Amino acid sequence: MTAAVAIAGALLAVQASAPAQASTGSLFGSGSNPVLFVHGYNGDGSNWNTMADRFRADGWPSSHLRQWTYDSRQSNTVTAQQLSTEVDRLLAATGATQVDIVSHSMGGLSSRHYLKNLGGTSKVDAWVSLGGPNHGTDTANSCFDTSCTEMRIGSSFLIDLNSGDETPGSSRYATWWSPCDTVINPDSSVSLSGAANSRTACLSHTGLLTDATVYAQTRDMINR
Repeated sequence: MTAAVAIAGALLAVQASAPAQASTGSLFGSGSNPVLFVHGYNGDGSNWNTMADRFRADGWPSSHLRQWTYDSRQSNTVTAQQLSTEVDRLLAATGATQVDIVSHSMGGLSSRHYLKNLGGTSKVDAWVSLGGPNHGTDTANSCFDTSCTEMRIGSSFLIDLNSGDETPGSSRYATWWSPCDTVINPDSSVSLSGAANSRTACLSHTGLLTDATVYAQTRDMINR
């Protein structure tokens, strides 16, 4: 296996087998927003099946849960432009005024670029990063797609993204990082100044997608 294939496999967000647990009552209310899920490098929208099922079990209608798929090899700036269109589509389809974004791994970078540089803060109420390489990761040194090189520590993309305010606008920001995540190195890369930064139990990089505690904390963070 080549290094590039290995890192692609490591960064792939896989669908988990854990079943969703139904809530005793709907937690979706008049103040709840539609949720746009943004996967990581070499992933796709199905990576969110477990979490989306849990949101549905807690009362979110399927129309308010968008498991977006995009070409994760392209520059995160291109993805951010496509994300802007996707946000507008979700708002139009639901009649909502804002969305919540839940991202995994590299998905946090394009969505942060959208918030910071493309006016996204006016349309995003809450933004979540699960295991995001917000300040880079050394595992990206072994892959060479444009998006992957942007994840390298000290890349020009990250220098620009992290310059000034790391959590701009009125959107609410939160990150979750695991001490056992071997894909994001160093662990401190995930946390952002101005965000609510949380340490999880000993979870793998993909385990962040399916852990019941991380789900509940994410749900409660965006739904307030």
